[in-house]
Amino acid sequence: MFWKHEWKALLLVTGGFLASFYLPVDRLAAALTLPGPVVESLALVRWYAREHVLLCLVPAFFIAGAVGVFVSQAAVMKYLGARAKKALAYGVASVSGTILAVCSCTVLPLFAGIYQRGAGLGPATAFLYSGPAINVLAIILTARVLGFELGVARAVGAVGFSVVIGLLMHLLFRREERAKAEAQANLPEPEVVRPLWQNAMFFAAMIAILVFANWGAPAAPTGTWYAIYSVKWYLTLLAAFLLGGVLLVWFQAGWRRVLMPGLAVAGAGFGFPAAPLVPFTAGVVGLSVATATDDGELHEWFEASWGFAKQILPLLFLGVLAAGLLLGRPGREGIIPSTWIAAAVGGNSLFANLFASVAGALMYFATLTEVPIVQGLLGSGMGKGPALALLLAGPALSLPNMLVIRSIMGTKKTLAFGGLVVLMATMTGMLYGAVWG
Repeated sequence: MFWKHEWKALLLVTGGFLASFYLPVDRLAAALTLPGPVVESLALVRWYAREHVLLCLVPAFFIAGAVGVFVSQAAVMKYLGARAKKALAYGVASVSGTILAVCSCTVLPLFAGIYQRGAGLGPATAFLYSGPAINVLAIILTARVLGFELGVARAVGAVGFSVVIGLLMHLLFRREERAKAEAQANLPEPEVVRPLWQNAMFFAAMIAILVFANWGAPAAPTGTWYAIYSVKWYLTLLAAFLLGGVLLVWFQAGWRRVLMPGLAVAGAGFGFPAAPLVPFTAGVVGLSVATATDDGELHEWFEASWGFAKQILPLLFLGVLAAGLLLGRPGREGIIPSTWIAAAVGGNSLFANLFASVAGALMYFATLTEVPIVQGLLGSGMGKGPALALLLAGPALSLPNMLVIRSIMGTKKTLAFGGLVVLMATMTGMLYGAVWG
């Protein structure tokens, strides 16, 4: 039934991804004499398709779909709902980034999953900010590359921002939140299909795949972080084995459905880990086919995951195209010259901090890439206050990110969320610049 109704959309999404992945940017630029910003736009889309869709977004889609199917609405509301205890809800939401090393786009399906499942606006937006902002590895890298004080300020600011922004979003839309809380109070207690610890193991395996597959290389080839990086693909494989075992034993997936992705990985795994994307892709395809052809809750899982993919992917690619056209890639020029940005963020004026916050909110930063970018801007004369403002606004927001957020929670809430991030980043940057600048 799924294939009958969704084959056109599946063909369009898959075709668009493959076209972006294999986009011959250099040949097109030479043959058509494309302007520089257009080349940058196409190059950014190709880079995004190669580096982030399979490794970041696809696991995130499966996690988000699993939240919608396997996590009861009552469980979401207990910890993150409009009636949940504030200390618990914001505590859980604000530290989520220490577990999920995701970018501003990868967090979107996860945010959509908990928000549509009944999470309160405040905790949900706290999670939306904290997911990409409170990345332990990024904060450590900031401290090592840009200075200890800036690293600490980023860590403290990110945790504080997530809570304050969530509380302010709750206050701004408190009438809607009150109505949501009243509606949730009348919901019946759902039937528990399996124990919480089994679901926890299921999600832990998927989160481990997402985290280890995207574990970035640290600045120095020594220490614990590098040791994990050197074996990241073996850890990803172990997490995949755990996921297969969980599906087989507790989700009654059946040997055929577990073996399908397993055999695909084994068949494509020659040269592993020299070419890890091939077996990873085979595993994704195998899991997709296995769940899509199931007749029970695994099929519901696939349909929910596919729903997020259909909603989010087209908007993300449009946003990446626009971001590349306007701002280019790191070290390359878009329509807006990078020298204008560097000149605008010198010193610690209100304009410099505001400009850094707005520029950071529009640019797309992959996980950890904001650190070398800010390092280059500091070398070009950027003030320390604007540097912190960009670090607090940039990883949590981007133009592609805001386009998708609007489709999930509407224009008003999106403008309020983006405005609060920019405003608080500007104020924090000015305060930090006045003390440490």
